[in-house]
Amino acid sequence: MRAAWYEKNGAAREVLKVGSLPEPLPGPGEVRVRIHSSGVNPSDVKARAGRPVIAPQMIPHSDGAGIIDAVGAEVAGERIGERVWTWNAAWRRSNGTAAEYVVLPQDQAVHLPDNVSFEEGACLGIPALTALRAVTMDGSVFGRTVLVAGGAGSVGAYAIQFARLYGAARIVTTVSSAQKAEICLRLGADDTINYKTEDVVDRIKDITNGRGVDRVIEVDAATNAKMLPEIIAQDGLLVIYGSSKPDISFEFLPMILAGIAARFFIVYEMSPEVRAETVSALHSQLRSGLLRHHIAEIYALDDIAAAHEAVESGKTVGNVVVSLSPTPS
Repeated sequence: MRAAWYEKNGAAREVLKVGSLPEPLPGPGEVRVRIHSSGVNPSDVKARAGRPVIAPQMIPHSDGAGIIDAVGAEVAGERIGERVWTWNAAWRRSNGTAAEYVVLPQDQAVHLPDNVSFEEGACLGIPALTALRAVTMDGSVFGRTVLVAGGAGSVGAYAIQFARLYGAARIVTTVSSAQKAEICLRLGADDTINYKTEDVVDRIKDITNGRGVDRVIEVDAATNAKMLPEIIAQDGLLVIYGSSKPDISFEFLPMILAGIAARFFIVYEMSPEVRAETVSALHSQLRSGLLRHHIAEIYALDDIAAAHEAVESGKTVGNVVVSLSPTPS
Protein backbone atom coordinates (compact mmCIF):
# COMPACT_ATOMS: atom_id res chain seq x y z
CA MET A 1 0.00 0.00 0.00
CA ARG A 2 1.02 3.63 -0.46
CA ALA A 3 1.60 5.39 2.82
CA ALA A 4 3.42 8.24 4.51
CA TRP A 5 5.57 7.68 7.59
CA TYR A 6 8.40 9.01 9.68
CA GLU A 7 11.13 7.20 11.61
CA LYS A 8 12.28 10.04 13.83
CA ASN A 9 11.04 13.41 15.00
CA GLY A 10 11.82 16.50 13.00
CA ALA A 11 10.67 19.00 10.39
CA ALA A 12 8.04 17.71 7.98
CA ARG A 13 10.16 17.85 4.82
CA GLU A 14 13.11 16.25 6.61
CA VAL A 15 11.41 13.22 8.15
CA LEU A 16 8.19 12.44 6.26
CA LYS A 17 8.54 9.76 3.61
CA VAL A 18 6.03 8.49 1.05
CA GLY A 19 6.30 5.02 -0.43
CA SER A 20 5.07 1.45 -0.17
CA LEU A 21 4.43 -0.54 2.99
CA PRO A 22 2.83 -3.97 3.50
CA GLU A 23 -0.97 -4.00 3.64
CA PRO A 24 -2.22 -4.64 7.20
CA LEU A 25 -4.69 -7.43 7.98
CA PRO A 26 -7.44 -7.12 10.60
CA GLY A 27 -7.29 -9.29 13.70
CA PRO A 28 -10.14 -10.34 16.01
CA GLY A 29 -12.49 -7.45 16.69
CA GLU A 30 -10.83 -5.27 14.05
CA VAL A 31 -11.76 -3.79 10.70
CA ARG A 32 -9.62 -2.63 7.82
CA VAL A 33 -10.57 0.69 6.26
CA ARG A 34 -9.59 1.69 2.74
CA ILE A 35 -8.83 5.35 3.48
CA HIS A 36 -10.12 7.95 1.03
CA SER A 37 -9.31 11.07 3.08
CA SER A 38 -7.00 11.69 6.04
CA GLY A 39 -7.38 14.66 8.37
CA VAL A 40 -4.34 16.67 9.50
CA ASN A 41 -4.67 18.21 12.97
CA PRO A 42 -2.30 20.29 15.12
CA SER A 43 -1.76 17.30 17.39
CA ASP A 44 -0.63 15.24 14.38
CA VAL A 45 2.11 17.71 13.46
CA LYS A 46 3.13 18.07 17.11
CA ALA A 47 3.44 14.28 17.35
CA ARG A 48 5.69 14.18 14.30
CA ALA A 49 7.77 17.04 15.66
CA GLY A 50 8.23 15.80 19.20
CA ARG A 51 6.12 12.97 20.58
CA PRO A 52 8.13 9.79 21.36
CA VAL A 53 8.49 7.48 18.35
CA ILE A 54 7.09 4.10 19.45
CA ALA A 55 7.72 2.08 16.29
CA PRO A 56 10.28 1.90 13.45
CA GLN A 57 7.71 3.47 11.09
CA MET A 58 5.11 5.92 12.37
CA ILE A 59 2.18 6.49 10.02
CA PRO A 60 0.61 9.80 11.16
CA HIS A 61 -2.96 11.13 11.55
CA SER A 62 -5.79 10.00 13.80
CA ASP A 63 -8.70 11.19 11.66
CA GLY A 64 -9.80 9.71 8.38
CA ALA A 65 -12.71 8.40 6.34
CA GLY A 66 -13.15 5.58 3.88
CA ILE A 67 -14.77 2.20 3.32
CA ILE A 68 -14.37 -1.01 5.33
CA ASP A 69 -12.98 -3.62 2.97
CA ALA A 70 -12.08 -6.45 5.37
CA VAL A 71 -13.03 -7.56 8.88
CA GLY A 72 -11.50 -9.83 11.47
CA ALA A 73 -13.11 -12.53 13.57
CA GLU A 74 -15.91 -11.36 15.88
CA VAL A 75 -16.90 -8.56 13.47
CA ALA A 76 -20.10 -8.80 11.44
CA GLY A 77 -19.37 -9.43 7.78
CA GLU A 78 -22.11 -6.97 6.88
CA ARG A 79 -19.71 -4.15 7.77
CA ILE A 80 -17.70 -4.79 4.60
CA GLY A 81 -18.55 -1.97 2.20
CA GLU A 82 -19.66 0.41 4.97
CA ARG A 83 -18.66 4.08 4.73
CA VAL A 84 -16.95 5.09 8.00
CA TRP A 85 -14.94 7.77 9.76
CA THR A 86 -12.18 7.05 12.28
CA TRP A 87 -10.99 8.36 15.62
CA ASN A 88 -7.73 7.87 17.56
CA ALA A 89 -6.10 5.92 14.72
CA ALA A 90 -2.65 7.29 15.61
CA TRP A 91 -3.17 7.86 19.34
CA ARG A 92 -0.80 5.56 21.25
CA ARG A 93 -0.51 3.60 17.99
CA SER A 94 1.94 3.61 15.08
CA ASN A 95 -0.54 3.11 12.23
CA GLY A 96 -2.57 6.22 11.41
CA THR A 97 -4.71 7.20 8.45
CA ALA A 98 -2.01 8.64 6.17
CA ALA A 99 -2.06 5.36 4.25
CA GLU A 100 -4.30 3.53 1.81
CA TYR A 101 -5.32 1.10 4.57
CA VAL A 102 -5.63 1.31 8.33
CA VAL A 103 -6.63 -1.45 10.76
CA LEU A 104 -8.59 -0.41 13.84
CA PRO A 105 -10.76 -1.84 16.62
CA GLN A 106 -14.23 -1.92 15.11
CA ASP A 107 -15.61 0.75 17.46
CA GLN A 108 -13.08 3.24 16.08
CA ALA A 109 -14.63 3.00 12.63
CA VAL A 110 -17.96 4.85 12.89
CA HIS A 111 -20.72 4.82 10.28
CA LEU A 112 -20.53 7.83 7.95
CA PRO A 113 -23.92 9.05 6.68
CA ASP A 114 -24.31 9.18 2.91
CA ASN A 115 -24.82 12.95 2.99
CA VAL A 116 -21.29 13.49 4.37
CA SER A 117 -18.30 13.27 2.00
CA PHE A 118 -15.10 11.44 2.84
CA GLU A 119 -13.27 14.79 2.98
CA GLU A 120 -15.79 16.02 5.53
CA GLY A 121 -15.65 12.72 7.42
CA ALA A 122 -11.91 13.21 7.89
CA CYS A 123 -12.68 16.30 9.99
CA LEU A 124 -14.84 14.60 12.62
CA GLY A 125 -12.62 12.61 14.97
CA ILE A 126 -10.75 15.48 16.62
CA PRO A 127 -12.29 18.83 15.57
CA ALA A 128 -16.00 17.96 15.61
CA LEU A 129 -15.94 15.69 18.66
CA THR A 130 -13.88 18.22 20.61
CA ALA A 131 -16.27 21.01 19.74
CA LEU A 132 -19.38 18.98 20.54
CA ARG A 133 -18.04 17.84 23.90
CA ALA A 134 -16.99 21.41 24.78
CA VAL A 135 -20.49 22.71 24.02
CA THR A 136 -22.45 19.97 25.79
CA MET A 137 -20.42 19.01 28.87
CA ASP A 138 -21.68 19.97 32.34
CA GLY A 139 -25.04 21.40 31.37
CA SER A 140 -26.93 22.95 28.49
CA VAL A 141 -26.02 26.09 26.58
CA PHE A 142 -29.69 26.71 25.82
CA GLY A 143 -30.46 30.37 26.40
CA ARG A 144 -26.86 31.07 27.44
CA THR A 145 -24.13 33.33 26.13
CA VAL A 146 -21.12 31.40 24.84
CA LEU A 147 -17.64 32.63 23.93
CA VAL A 148 -15.74 30.50 21.43
CA ALA A 149 -12.07 31.41 21.42
CA GLY A 150 -10.61 31.19 17.93
CA GLY A 151 -13.89 30.67 16.14
CA ALA A 152 -12.36 30.30 12.68
CA GLY A 153 -10.18 27.38 13.78
CA SER A 154 -11.03 23.77 13.03
CA VAL A 155 -12.58 23.21 16.47
CA GLY A 156 -13.98 26.71 16.83
CA ALA A 157 -15.92 26.56 13.56
CA TYR A 158 -17.75 23.47 14.76
CA ALA A 159 -18.21 24.89 18.27
CA ILE A 160 -20.02 27.95 16.91
CA GLN A 161 -22.39 25.72 14.97
CA PHE A 162 -23.05 23.32 17.85
CA ALA A 163 -23.70 26.22 20.22
CA ARG A 164 -26.27 27.54 17.76
CA LEU A 165 -27.84 24.11 17.17
CA TYR A 166 -28.11 23.53 20.92
CA GLY A 167 -29.92 26.81 21.50
CA ALA A 168 -27.34 29.32 22.74
CA ALA A 169 -28.90 32.78 23.00
CA ARG A 170 -25.75 34.61 21.93
CA ILE A 171 -22.46 33.39 20.50
CA VAL A 172 -19.35 35.54 20.69
CA THR A 173 -16.02 34.58 19.14
CA THR A 174 -12.50 35.93 18.95
CA VAL A 175 -10.67 36.22 15.63
CA SER A 176 -7.49 37.73 14.23
CA SER A 177 -8.71 39.11 10.90
CA ALA A 178 -11.71 40.46 9.04
CA GLN A 179 -11.73 37.35 6.84
CA LYS A 180 -12.04 35.10 9.88
CA ALA A 181 -14.75 37.32 11.34
CA GLU A 182 -16.81 36.94 8.16
CA ILE A 183 -16.45 33.15 8.29
CA CYS A 184 -17.59 33.03 11.92
CA LEU A 185 -20.62 35.19 11.24
CA ARG A 186 -21.61 32.89 8.37
CA LEU A 187 -21.32 29.89 10.68
CA GLY A 188 -23.69 31.43 13.23
CA ALA A 189 -21.73 33.74 15.53
CA ASP A 190 -23.54 36.88 16.68
CA ASP A 191 -20.47 38.93 17.57
CA THR A 192 -16.80 38.78 16.60
CA ILE A 193 -13.91 40.41 18.45
CA ASN A 194 -10.57 40.97 16.74
CA TYR A 195 -8.19 40.33 19.63
CA LYS A 196 -5.34 41.99 17.74
CA THR A 197 -7.07 45.36 17.39
CA GLU A 198 -9.75 45.38 20.12
CA ASP A 199 -9.82 45.00 23.90
CA VAL A 200 -11.52 41.65 24.42
CA VAL A 201 -12.57 42.33 28.02
CA ASP A 202 -14.15 45.69 27.16
CA ARG A 203 -15.97 44.30 24.13
CA ILE A 204 -17.41 41.38 26.08
CA LYS A 205 -18.58 43.71 28.85
CA ASP A 206 -20.29 45.85 26.23
CA ILE A 207 -21.89 42.87 24.49
CA THR A 208 -23.18 41.35 27.75
CA ASN A 209 -24.03 44.60 29.55
CA GLY A 210 -21.28 43.89 32.06
CA ARG A 211 -22.54 40.43 33.00
CA GLY A 212 -19.98 38.29 31.19
CA VAL A 213 -20.43 35.06 29.24
CA ASP A 214 -21.84 31.86 30.70
CA ARG A 215 -19.42 29.49 28.99
CA VAL A 216 -15.98 29.94 27.48
CA ILE A 217 -14.66 27.33 25.06
CA GLU A 218 -10.92 27.92 25.31
CA VAL A 219 -8.21 26.85 22.86
CA ASP A 220 -5.28 28.57 24.62
CA ALA A 221 -5.72 28.72 28.37
CA ALA A 222 -2.15 29.79 29.14
CA THR A 223 -2.34 32.90 26.98
CA ASN A 224 -5.82 33.93 28.14
CA ALA A 225 -5.73 32.85 31.80
CA LYS A 226 -5.41 36.36 33.23
CA MET A 227 -8.33 37.67 31.19
CA LEU A 228 -10.77 34.81 31.78
CA PRO A 229 -12.02 35.74 35.29
CA GLU A 230 -12.93 39.17 33.94
CA ILE A 231 -15.21 37.89 31.18
CA ILE A 232 -17.02 34.92 32.75
CA ALA A 233 -20.40 35.49 34.41
CA GLN A 234 -21.21 34.45 37.96
CA ASP A 235 -21.23 30.64 38.22
CA GLY A 236 -19.97 30.41 34.63
CA LEU A 237 -18.06 27.52 33.09
CA LEU A 238 -14.61 27.52 31.54
CA VAL A 239 -14.06 24.58 29.19
CA ILE A 240 -10.40 24.10 28.26
CA TYR A 241 -9.26 21.81 25.47
CA GLY A 242 -5.94 23.44 24.60
CA SER A 243 -3.01 25.51 25.83
CA SER A 244 0.11 26.88 24.20
CA LYS A 245 2.13 26.28 27.39
CA PRO A 246 2.20 23.45 29.94
CA ASP A 247 1.65 25.73 32.95
CA ILE A 248 -1.56 27.70 33.51
CA SER A 249 -2.08 30.14 36.39
CA PHE A 250 -5.41 31.61 37.47
CA GLU A 251 -5.85 34.29 40.11
CA PHE A 252 -7.62 32.60 42.99
CA LEU A 253 -9.74 35.44 44.36
CA PRO A 254 -11.55 36.48 41.13
CA MET A 255 -12.21 32.83 40.28
CA ILE A 256 -13.66 31.91 43.67
CA LEU A 257 -15.69 35.11 44.06
CA ALA A 258 -17.38 34.46 40.71
CA GLY A 259 -17.83 30.74 41.43
CA ILE A 260 -16.19 29.86 38.12
CA ALA A 261 -15.82 26.19 37.26
CA ALA A 262 -12.93 25.05 35.06
CA ARG A 263 -13.14 21.77 33.15
CA PHE A 264 -10.24 20.31 31.21
CA PHE A 265 -10.51 17.52 28.65
CA ILE A 266 -8.70 15.99 25.71
CA VAL A 267 -10.69 14.25 23.00
CA TYR A 268 -8.26 11.33 22.86
CA GLU A 269 -9.01 10.28 26.43
CA MET A 270 -12.79 10.54 26.63
CA SER A 271 -14.35 7.75 28.68
CA PRO A 272 -16.16 5.03 26.70
CA GLU A 273 -19.50 6.27 28.01
CA VAL A 274 -18.85 9.91 27.11
CA ARG A 275 -17.38 8.89 23.76
CA ALA A 276 -20.45 6.84 22.86
CA GLU A 277 -22.79 9.64 23.92
CA THR A 278 -20.87 12.28 21.94
CA VAL A 279 -20.50 10.12 18.83
CA SER A 280 -24.24 9.40 18.90
CA ALA A 281 -25.06 13.12 19.20
CA LEU A 282 -22.67 13.93 16.35
CA HIS A 283 -24.29 11.27 14.17
CA SER A 284 -27.68 12.90 14.70
CA GLN A 285 -26.30 16.31 13.75
CA LEU A 286 -24.62 14.89 10.64
CA ARG A 287 -27.81 13.22 9.46
CA SER A 288 -29.74 16.46 9.89
CA GLY A 289 -27.65 18.04 7.15
CA LEU A 290 -27.41 21.29 9.12
CA LEU A 291 -23.72 21.00 10.03
CA ARG A 292 -21.26 22.74 7.72
CA HIS A 293 -17.67 21.53 7.33
CA HIS A 294 -14.99 24.15 6.87
CA ILE A 295 -12.28 22.53 4.74
CA ALA A 296 -9.43 24.88 3.88
CA GLU A 297 -7.20 22.79 1.62
CA ILE A 298 -6.91 19.26 0.24
CA TYR A 299 -3.46 17.85 -0.52
CA ALA A 300 -2.30 14.71 -2.33
CA LEU A 301 -0.42 12.12 -0.28
CA ASP A 302 2.79 13.03 -2.09
CA ASP A 303 2.36 16.55 -0.71
CA ILE A 304 1.83 15.53 2.92
CA ALA A 305 4.82 17.59 4.08
CA ALA A 306 3.17 20.71 2.66
CA ALA A 307 -0.07 19.76 4.44
CA HIS A 308 1.80 19.53 7.76
CA GLU A 309 3.50 22.85 7.12
CA ALA A 310 0.15 24.47 6.37
CA VAL A 311 -1.21 23.36 9.75
CA GLU A 312 1.97 24.37 11.57
CA SER A 313 1.92 27.84 10.02
CA GLY A 314 -1.38 28.68 11.72
CA LYS A 315 -2.38 30.64 8.62
CA THR A 316 -4.75 28.04 7.19
CA VAL A 317 -8.38 28.84 7.95
CA GLY A 318 -10.25 25.55 8.33
CA ASN A 319 -9.41 21.86 8.21
CA VAL A 320 -6.55 20.42 6.19
CA VAL A 321 -7.14 17.08 4.46
CA VAL A 322 -4.86 14.66 2.61
CA SER A 323 -6.60 12.76 -0.19
CA LEU A 324 -5.97 9.07 -0.88
CA SER A 325 -9.26 8.64 -2.69
CA PRO A 326 -9.31 6.24 -5.66
CA THR A 327 -12.76 7.50 -6.64
CA PRO A 328 -14.83 10.65 -5.99
CA SER A 329 -16.50 10.68 -2.56
